[in-house]
Amino acid sequence: MKTTNKQSLVSAPNGKNYLIPFILITSLFLLWGFAHGLLDVLNKHFQGVFTMTKAQSGLVQFSTYIAYFLMALPAGAFMKRYGYKKGIILGLLLFAGGAFAFIPAAFLHSATPFLIALFIIACGLCILETAANPYSTVLGPAQSAAQRLNLSQSFNGLGWILGPLVGGLLIFGAPENDSFALTKPYILVGSIVLLVALLFIFTKLPEIKTANDTAISESGKKTSIWKHRQFVRAVIAQFCYCAAQTGIFSFFINYVTETDPQTSNIEASRILAFGGMALFMVGRLTGSFTMKWMSPNHLLTWFSLANIICMSLVTATLGSISLYALYLSFFFMSIMFPTIFALGLEGMGVYTKKASSYIVMGVAGGAFSPMLMGYIGEANMAIGFFVPLVAFIYIFYFAVRCHKTNP
Repeated sequence: MKTTNKQSLVSAPNGKNYLIPFILITSLFLLWGFAHGLLDVLNKHFQGVFTMTKAQSGLVQFSTYIAYFLMALPAGAFMKRYGYKKGIILGLLLFAGGAFAFIPAAFLHSATPFLIALFIIACGLCILETAANPYSTVLGPAQSAAQRLNLSQSFNGLGWILGPLVGGLLIFGAPENDSFALTKPYILVGSIVLLVALLFIFTKLPEIKTANDTAISESGKKTSIWKHRQFVRAVIAQFCYCAAQTGIFSFFINYVTETDPQTSNIEASRILAFGGMALFMVGRLTGSFTMKWMSPNHLLTWFSLANIICMSLVTATLGSISLYALYLSFFFMSIMFPTIFALGLEGMGVYTKKASSYIVMGVAGGAFSPMLMGYIGEANMAIGFFVPLVAFIYIFYFAVRCHKTNP
């Protein structure tokens, strides 16, 4: 019975086994989770080292997530012409190049070179996500696409744990006069990414096409991608989700240290890793298996409603209650990105790669929310959390509409 379940998850209807490609693709989720986890440490570190306000420190996230907006369509076009494998290799090489760019940036003693390096890394991450997310959904039966993507994204959650943990240890734990503290975690991840790129170069991967591509192409019917209403709502929902997630992650350390002044930055980064990010990973793992008996849109409805309640408590500043609500929000956020992504690609057929690019563009929500939250919450960080509250309200609406469309 276990064998049957395994085959149904990573095997194609024609009997092909996609387990090895699935494992390789899943490793990418771990790597970019680590890169994103480091950002939350950089945000707080830049406030001190470069004397930035909370709004100005949002440039860390802006320089990263704006790359998703600028690169998503070119990444999709590259994948359409050259395939998923070459796109993944290009993304990994850009990722490594940006990571190693932290070394010359350390000599310039300015925030700008680091922000440029982060932009290069993000260009690579955008290409990887444009390839890996849809690739994961098609490495097996269509009915288990959301479940399979949530399983891959669980390892993304592991990367989010390791990012603030390693970053907090190497950056906050370094001596104050160590100008190369920022480079250490990036040299580490850059070296690993190069090794993974070599592995992909010498590994044969199947070029996947959706089952109904040929049927749609031969029919001669050309329908605008924007007439797929669920897809359009998914783009907006992904923008809102990334705005909420990035804002919460970015100012988690600020909120914790303001609510409990006895907590240091390095202690808050450990709470972020072992508390918030651990719940995030657990949520992804349990969410993937929960979808065996509950539809993705149903689960998304309940989780978004739970996060509306959590953010309401966070903005209310009720001491320990608000802190626990903040921690719990990580669990309920966990399944949102992959579930919105999978629901947005439902029935897109020949437009899957293009639709994937537009949904990845929604990640640009993370470029703007930290600066907005930092500006609103400069005096009181709790007020800034109204931004993710509004975002979760729209995600709830999206989930309910998916339920009505696909009961």
